Amino acid sequence: MARTTRIVFLGAGSKAFGLSLLRDVLSSPALRGATLCLVDTDRAALERMAELAGHLNRHMDAGLVVESTTDREQALPGARFVVNATAIERNRLWKLDFEVPRKFGIRHTLGENGGPGALFFTLRTLPLVFDIARDIARLAPDALFINCSNPESRIVLALRKYTGLKVVGLCHGLSMSRGDIARILGLAPERVSVVGAGLNHAQWLLRIRDHETGDDLYPMLRAREPKLAPADLPLTRALFRAFGYWPTCSDSHLGEYFSFGWQAGESGYDFAADERSREDLDRQISAVIDGGPIPGGWLSPSGEGLADIMEAVVQDRPRLLQSAILYNEGAIPNLPSDLAVEVPAVADAGGVRPVAVGALPDPIAKLLAMPAHVHQLAVEAAVHASRDLALQALLVDPVVNSIDAAVGLLAELWDANRPYIRPCL
Repeated sequence: MARTTRIVFLGAGSKAFGLSLLRDVLSSPALRGATLCLVDTDRAALERMAELAGHLNRHMDAGLVVESTTDREQALPGARFVVNATAIERNRLWKLDFEVPRKFGIRHTLGENGGPGALFFTLRTLPLVFDIARDIARLAPDALFINCSNPESRIVLALRKYTGLKVVGLCHGLSMSRGDIARILGLAPERVSVVGAGLNHAQWLLRIRDHETGDDLYPMLRAREPKLAPADLPLTRALFRAFGYWPTCSDSHLGEYFSFGWQAGESGYDFAADERSREDLDRQISAVIDGGPIPGGWLSPSGEGLADIMEAVVQDRPRLLQSAILYNEGAIPNLPSDLAVEVPAVADAGGVRPVAVGALPDPIAKLLAMPAHVHQLAVEAAVHASRDLALQALLVDPVVNSIDAAVGLLAELWDANRPYIRPCL
């Protein structure tokens, strides 16, 4: 079956995520013989990743057919999976998303998935995503759309609510928190089993167990947590002590949703470090393409979960996914049904479906209710390109601390994003 499988990767010029996808697809025996088509509008970046893909494909004897094109309409016909990692002027506009609200007195952490910055991320991203969705509906109507771009929850919510697309979002946030728990408890990560539920970047670990013994690890975590250094995940730990469950997936991401989140730090994303890491990865890629040794980690799955979904669909063998972003529809009954939530899921030939985890503890559901409503309003503002709805989304957001700030930052960031804002329907 894999020989008839076509995987289309949009945004393949992304070095970091491009490498993750290559690792997952190339290391999966179940996908041997599949066609992997890389797509990006940046021809130079695309050619580079295609060269790397061909090199790794030969080295690993993965048996894939690797193609590349700058034209997604050429790539899509016959696709079984469409993986999205696209972004619009990612760093330039993200900097504005962070800096402009600060100029108006907004205290926030990242400006990516929560707070006013996330509204504009949504406004400029959804029109592109809906263009892609229309192409998929026309050229590959049975494809599964796997979203790996932020703002994850809002993209999944919008597509599921307004299109017939089969869609799932993937994020490694739960794995990050699982690693934090393992570090705190002094255990190997594979010994820690977790079940999380909530919003993307704000899941709560409902269960933490020892994978080998089945023992509940929460008592040990409660005993170890007070002994950690004060600077070690202070916001996460404060919420853990207040609500009794460990939240994901980092202080800066978690803090984006709450009025007090700035206490996790107000320095924003480290763009300089991001650039250095990209330059370092670029040098590694060049060395590998030139025949140098391949880093060991590049020859094994990335842990993103892409291969798990594709294998389950291609082989029609149900597989439990640790975490996926999906339309709620009762998976968490005390959050809105028309919301994208992050919960365990099951994948098979029929697609990916959420596992009903039951109600969240009531105080946690109430804490997440306002960010949930912000997600819904931001999607409506973007889908309809409505400035009025955008202002309402800002005024509902607990991160926004004044009407004047909302009006001022809306004017400036709307203008900055104007080339990309348009109705999606």
